[in-house]
Amino acid sequence: MKYFITCLLAAATTATGFAQQSSLRLWYKSPASATTKDGGIQFKDDPAWLQALPLGNGNIGAMVFGDVNQERIQLNEKTLWNGSNGDNDNPEAAKYVPEIRNLLFQGKFKEATALTNKTQICKGAGSGHGNGSNVPFGTYQTLGDLRLDFGKNTPYTNYQRSLQLDDAIVRVSYEQDGVHYTREYFVSAPANVLAVRLSADKKGAISFSATLDRPERFTTKAAGKELIMSGALNNGKGGDGMKYMARLQARNKGGQVTCTGHELRVNNADEVVLYLSASTDYLPQYPVYKGRDFAGLTAKALQAATALPYAQLKQAHVKDYQRLYNRVSLQLSEDTSDDIPTDERLARMKTTGNDNRLTELYFQYGRYLLIASARKNTLPANLQGIWSNKILSPWNGDYHTNINVQMNYWPAEVANLGELHLSLTNFIQGIEKPATRSARVQFGAEGWCINPIVNVWGFTSPGEEPSWGLTTGASGWICQHLWEHYAFTRDTAYLRKVYPTLVEAARFYLSWLVKDPETGKLVSGPASSPENAFEAPDGSNGSISMGPSHDQEVIEELFTNVIQAANVLQQADPILVKLQEAKANLLQPQIGEDGRVMEWARPYPEKEPGHRHMSHLYALYPGYAFNEANTPRYVNAARKSLEYRLEHGGAQTGWSAAWVTNLWARLKNGPAALKAFNIILKDKSAANLFNLHPPFQIDGNFGATAGIAEMLLQSHENMVTLLPALPAEWKNGKVNGLCARGGYTVNMSWKEGRLEAATLHATKGGGCQVRYRDQIVVLNTEAGKDYQLDALLH
Repeated sequence: MKYFITCLLAAATTATGFAQQSSLRLWYKSPASATTKDGGIQFKDDPAWLQALPLGNGNIGAMVFGDVNQERIQLNEKTLWNGSNGDNDNPEAAKYVPEIRNLLFQGKFKEATALTNKTQICKGAGSGHGNGSNVPFGTYQTLGDLRLDFGKNTPYTNYQRSLQLDDAIVRVSYEQDGVHYTREYFVSAPANVLAVRLSADKKGAISFSATLDRPERFTTKAAGKELIMSGALNNGKGGDGMKYMARLQARNKGGQVTCTGHELRVNNADEVVLYLSASTDYLPQYPVYKGRDFAGLTAKALQAATALPYAQLKQAHVKDYQRLYNRVSLQLSEDTSDDIPTDERLARMKTTGNDNRLTELYFQYGRYLLIASARKNTLPANLQGIWSNKILSPWNGDYHTNINVQMNYWPAEVANLGELHLSLTNFIQGIEKPATRSARVQFGAEGWCINPIVNVWGFTSPGEEPSWGLTTGASGWICQHLWEHYAFTRDTAYLRKVYPTLVEAARFYLSWLVKDPETGKLVSGPASSPENAFEAPDGSNGSISMGPSHDQEVIEELFTNVIQAANVLQQADPILVKLQEAKANLLQPQIGEDGRVMEWARPYPEKEPGHRHMSHLYALYPGYAFNEANTPRYVNAARKSLEYRLEHGGAQTGWSAAWVTNLWARLKNGPAALKAFNIILKDKSAANLFNLHPPFQIDGNFGATAGIAEMLLQSHENMVTLLPALPAEWKNGKVNGLCARGGYTVNMSWKEGRLEAATLHATKGGGCQVRYRDQIVVLNTEAGKDYQLDALLH
């Protein structure tokens, strides 16, 4: 049934000003260096690090261990990479592409694979097969450690360590030798410093030494009243590369502070505040990538921060953070008690199977982590967000573009953090120049193109092995994020800025696509379906083919978005006619005899039926070409494909389970979506709730947060759908501030599984359809107005 509402209903509050229903925190009864419950998970990472609590402001990251006698604060600066820029495009590659295509069309997969493996790779060492620490590709690295040695070894009691999500502050408290000690830690975005306040309830009770170190390539020395750690990383070519610096100062009440040799020492103080700034000489400007005044920036940051009273610095931090965090609240549990430590609550999931309060925490923790690791004028969140304790981060901590960096930003728009998306947008536009070179040199094509591994040095070539390193569909996938920010905000000034980048990505595919001699349709290739393999008709193991469904889906979506963008901006570029023609002639994803979406253009048997990637289901999520309104046949086929993948052991990694959560949500199956999410809590979460591949990858945290939102609100079918995949376990609840495409935010509550109240806030205005179950409300909205959706409650 449809209801038409044209009157404007003023609401008491706007949809973006709601505070969290109840305070959420991660908390523990012991330091990270002590033994805590981990549910039996065998970590590949340092177990203590996976108990530490993360802080960040998009530039500086910190992991707080909270040890009583010897505190460790592990540090990151998001631009800190070893390696250097270089020429990795293979000028010999393009001339072999036609021959490889012909071999694939002829069914000669063994020969095609051999030629692809030999020719369609980067020049040089590439990523070092995931070990970029000694090659120019480089790796994201730890900045080092701030260590506080209190010179004690006496017992302590009443210990508590927590991360409060509503103010982004880690707190530690304990009693030792008859003194009650408290600590506060936060990383301020306005001041760009880490601040640590140590206090006690007795005068003169605080004494410690502070040092700065890292595993290699550093010098730490006192300079006046501060401690400075500095150095230069390996450039991968036998010389020095990126330079960095961290500065530490202290301000005390009572006692003395001295800075000599390699340490800062505090003696008999009543209270101490430590301030740390950090920077590198990295500038995100191709091709040099150097020139930032890191020494001057760190000095100015400390000078400004230490000139403020601590309370004022803290207040500015909280205000800046809450401006983002407080936009969304979620309540799924009627039990808001906070008497069970997080690690114990997580371990309890093994037997309970579901914990709505823990789900609330995980959802908001994902939003917290995105705020902490991505800000508008910083690099994007990488494979580990901003947090890595290694010289060689897993998979180099780079920007994997066959799902991982994209998954990092899945919650950005729907979870009301849209401006954080711009860190990815700016990065995409920043790599367009080297990617244009890659398209021309590596593939002999126009436009720009990237492949699965991208770093901060402008590496846009294929990897060293085509089976995982040759995925030209990555360009189209990452371009979805350029479009999605417009789809949610309707910001035409933004769209005008990114439109040329979208066009040039589409231009690449126009020159890349070729006609399949059997079907006459346009196909992409040679291409993989990340990162799966098949049994080829000639009996060989294959990963490269022509027209895999993933590429076809991504390319069609990009062409559609460019055409839509041109209409919005009233562009009349001649390329638009070519895009329309090519789109009409694209090979569509095929449905096999068993009713499943085929991963490849032909019915090749999968080598790994339970593969972690669900690449052929891109058009279901995060794309939305497969939808109930327009393509129900594909929706049914996608459901069968997902069921088959899971029956054979799929979703075995943390991020893959997050993807499955979103896929089930799009299929409107709340019970299955919740089951996939709960697998993350039961089997793929560290004590500090970091998501485990394993090892730790932050994309699973972000993907799961997006999945929870997708269960509650969808807007991909040209309408706003309320509670599309509500599981029975969430029978009562409310959510405020989720965002929908078209420039809308939604507040709603439900009881006994049925919608109880709902309000839509229009930021831009225009026609809008809102759906709940079989009822639809048609609205003619005006910018800045709220609409109560009472008609949906009948």
